Order: sequence, then structure tokens, then C-alpha cells
Amino acid sequence: MGMLEFLYSQLLVTPVYPTTSCAGQTIIVTGSNSGLGKEAARHFARLGASKIILAVRNIKAGEAAKYDIENTTRCNAAVIEVWPLDLASYQSIKLFATRASDLPRLDILLENAGIATHDWEIVQGIGHERTIAINVISTFFLAILMLPKLKSSAKEFGIQPRLTIVSSEVHAWTKFPEWKAPNTFDALNKQSKTTFSERYPTSKLLEILLLRKIAPALEGSGVILNALSPGLCHSELAREGNPFLTFLKFFFARTTEMGSRTLVIAAMAGSESHGNYMHNGKVENTALSPFVRSNDGEKASEKVWDELSTILESIQPGVTGNL
Repeated sequence: MGMLEFLYSQLLVTPVYPTTSCAGQTIIVTGSNSGLGKEAARHFARLGASKIILAVRNIKAGEAAKYDIENTTRCNAAVIEVWPLDLASYQSIKLFATRASDLPRLDILLENAGIATHDWEIVQGIGHERTIAINVISTFFLAILMLPKLKSSAKEFGIQPRLTIVSSEVHAWTKFPEWKAPNTFDALNKQSKTTFSERYPTSKLLEILLLRKIAPALEGSGVILNALSPGLCHSELAREGNPFLTFLKFFFARTTEMGSRTLVIAAMAGSESHGNYMHNGKVENTALSPFVRSNDGEKASEKVWDELSTILESIQPGVTGNL
């Protein structure tokens, strides 16, 4: 997406206000103690969801979000639960997925949690740079761990559970030379050979490349997998001091509530969204970068999935068999 398209979208397009009922549904929203995740959870409560799980790293902030949502929507106090989830810890992800597997059903897993930072850090116990570790490796580790519950819910209840990943139009704002390296994830771990200003866009590009590779494997499972761009919104994304995002937000950002509508719409979209990219609340693969839609993009998608599979299998042998 070029700058003119970005400005048009930000200033002149208003995502539709969600009105579809969520009655009877169980919904998990990661990164939901603030920002887009919290506002999406508020919409789900307003729309009558039976259970909403706020998956958060900061339990105190999660409880405050629960209280706020309950007060504004008047939902029953038993609807919203706060569960710990730290995407910088594989053990935390495993514990969360094990707990979630005991839910009677799961209708929506909305993976919203992510970071945008200008500080380089290798995550202890994970061994990868933090942006890639959280936005990519841990996001897909959780997704694949949760697939058995999503698939069983589809079969038992005759529903189409959604696995929705919050990506971004900035996926087009990276040159991504690392995809040509012998191993992309190893290359992304080399601080001296990376353009760190492109790291967040690169993580969002990786999300889309991986989604496009994984989606065909879920055909016929009943699970709908999609990704979305909420546009640039007032949120906690730039909380770690990303100066470029802070600048853009000041002039062009949507309200947090308006941006959250796109999360809810994608998480309730039909089979037409499977394997696709949603922009402004609509399936719009033409908004994907030329690289993603190219032959090189297809090759990169295959390559990074093979490499991520190896990483995930090293964390938990057999996990990719959930596909």
C-alpha cells in the first residue's frame, strides 16, 4: 500500500460498526488489557458473548480491563475471565493452551498481542530477537497449539471457529532481504546485518506469508484462518517508544474503538475470508504487497514455514501435526 492509499484509508474510510450477535460464543482475545484488544473484547461483550477470555501478561491490568468492560456493557460478571499469557515464554504459552483445551468450546481465537520496539533484545529461553519471537514464533506456536480445540469445536457444535491474526499494512514497508539468506530466522537474529527500523514491518510480513502457507492445510477442518490490518490506530503499540509510529499516530491515527471494529469483523467473517487478508473490514487481497503476491512471495512463504516448523518442533515435538 502506497502513501496515498494509506492516507485515503486513514482519513476517509470508516469501518462498519459490528452488530452480529455473539450469543453462545466463547472468545479468546490476546493482548486485551488495553488498546485494540480491549476494545474488541468490549464489542464482543456488547454483542452477547457467553465467555470472553482476556489473555494478558499483566494480570492486574487485565482485571482493570475486565472491570471497565463490565461497567460499560453491563455484561454478567461471569462472562469475562482474565488468564495469564506471556508470549515471551514458551512455558506460559503451553500452560495457557492446556487450560484452554478444557473449555467446552472455542469459537474465536483473536491473536492481537504484539510489540513494536526500536530496542534490540534476544529473549532468554527463546533465543530469538524479541519482535520476531513474540509477533511471529510465539503467535503461531499458540495458534497451532489451539487448533485441536478449534477443530473439535467445529465438529461437535457444527460451527466455523475463527483463528484471526492482527497484522498490518506496514508489511509492505520492508525490503526483507533476509528471506534469501540460507536461514531467514537465523539472519533475523544477527543485529549487525539487519535494518532494525524495518523489524516490525518484517514481523507483520512474516505473519502474512505464514498464514498463506498454512491456510490450505486447514481446508475442510471447519476452522477459518484469516489476517487483518486495523489501520493505524491509537493503541498501546508504540508504548516502547517507536518514534516513527508515534509521529504517524499523532497526525493520522483512528480512534482505538474504530480500529477495533476491524478485529471484530474479521473474527466473525465467513469462509470467504479463509486464507485471506482483510483491510478496513473487508477481504481485500489487492491490499497485500506486490512481494506477497509474487512468485518470490510464494517461495518465501514456503521457506519461512519450513524454518518455523523446525523451530516449533524443537519447542514441542509433534506440534505441527495439529495442522
